[in-house]
Amino acid sequence: MSDDSRSSQAQPSVAAVIPAAGRGVRLGPGAPKALRALNGTPMLIHAIRALAASRSVSLVVVVAPPDGAAEVKTLLDAHALPERTDFLVVPGGDSRQESVKLGLDALPPGYDVVLVHDAARPLVPVDTVDAVIEAVRDGAPAVVPALPLADTVKEVEPAETPGAPEPVVATPERARLRAVQTPQGFDHATLIRAHETVADNVTDDASMVEQLGLTVVVVPGHEEAFKVTRPLDLVLAEAVLARRRLNDGF
Repeated sequence: MSDDSRSSQAQPSVAAVIPAAGRGVRLGPGAPKALRALNGTPMLIHAIRALAASRSVSLVVVVAPPDGAAEVKTLLDAHALPERTDFLVVPGGDSRQESVKLGLDALPPGYDVVLVHDAARPLVPVDTVDAVIEAVRDGAPAVVPALPLADTVKEVEPAETPGAPEPVVATPERARLRAVQTPQGFDHATLIRAHETVADNVTDDASMVEQLGLTVVVVPGHEEAFKVTRPLDLVLAEAVLARRRLNDGF
């Protein structure tokens, strides 16, 4: 057996959790955001394929709407997915944090690295997924892909009435700020401890690890890993897919 083979076998196993139970209010009425079609295929399927494109990811757990696990399972069965990857669908909870915890609870033993990925980021390139995994394997307890900010950011005193003028209280130094994306990667035991310890309803799992006093590190994100939240984002995502089809020749 070569050294490369032994090294490959010794690599920690990687599972991914995709919370897909949100309603996607900002995209308007209709199906849950993750089930909206993008180039004729649900965003969720695009997101699953994006993670499964990494040869390191051997299991993807999809956390469905609480009453929609059967529908999501049928959806996965209806689309071509990599045969080398296992897929599992579990019902989610009322919050993103609860849904991620339910996804973690469903993981079989033996997974040392866990990715948590937004279903609404369907176009994340595999190089970004692999970079996050590599950083966790190198010893970071938590890793987030992120991009520098193009815009100046203002901290304001929020108005009590939506749309009312808001006084600026500070202008953070842009060079020190990053816009965080997913997948976020974690040492499995660390992420479990964060979910068992942190009670606040936070917006991402890395924030929970920060509250444990551990260091979260950033790796370069990618402009195509943007979050599809508004109708305009759907237009942009369609354009990215069209460019990929042109470049890949299909």
